[in-house]
Amino acid sequence: MLKGKTAVITGAATGIGKAIALKMAQHGANIAFIYLNEDSTALDVKKLIKNHKVNVEKYKCDVSDYKAVKNTCEKIIKDFGSVDILVNNAGIVKDGLLLRMSESDFDAVIDVNLKGVFNMTKHLSRPIMKSGAGRIINISSVSGLMGNPGQANYSAAKAGVIGLTKTTAKEFAGKNVTCNAIAPGFIITNMTANLPQAAREYADTTIPLKRMGTVDEVANVAVFLASDMSSYITGEVIRVDGGMCM
Repeated sequence: MLKGKTAVITGAATGIGKAIALKMAQHGANIAFIYLNEDSTALDVKKLIKNHKVNVEKYKCDVSDYKAVKNTCEKIIKDFGSVDILVNNAGIVKDGLLLRMSESDFDAVIDVNLKGVFNMTKHLSRPIMKSGAGRIINISSVSGLMGNPGQANYSAAKAGVIGLTKTTAKEFAGKNVTCNAIAPGFIITNMTANLPQAAREYADTTIPLKRMGTVDEVANVAVFLASDMSSYITGEVIRVDGGMCM
């Protein structure tokens, strides 16, 4: 479905980002993936992607750093020649009740989860427009749709991602570039592995499908949105949440 395309994926050393990178490689896309702290893990991911016989390179970069992102994007264009797909997945959490949340914890989450999307989109916008059928996929969250106690920073950032997605979709449509968001619910990752048992039980009882989702289920939607099969979908927010946020 993605043969010959080049995809840039942020936060791809673990979790949802890793699953998206592997799934897109499986469908023939060349992969440029960005990570920050997991050097050995990123090397392992690169080896796994190579197994799909596509071109792959890893780039260490803090997506919240405007200049670092600019330099990294220039390296990607130099290495791959073009970019067709951008997946803005990188994100962090620093949960806490609003009354106790520090300014630094609020700013850090906004900088990575929201400003990081702006930085990547800004610096890859021209190459993606040149592709003729560019695809931008932003990973939001159901927290950005309905809010979540203890996540004022995360919910605000992910809601901002949805607004940015819709604006990008309108601004880039004239160049045949689509921009959509995926809003995962409770997904089994390293991040959710540390959830208290009570939270897991709550998820299992309140989610209509009675289970948490998998990273592959999110990755499947990302591949669809990156492919020609979604060519008339833009500005949309697709929930992958088992019905949690209906």
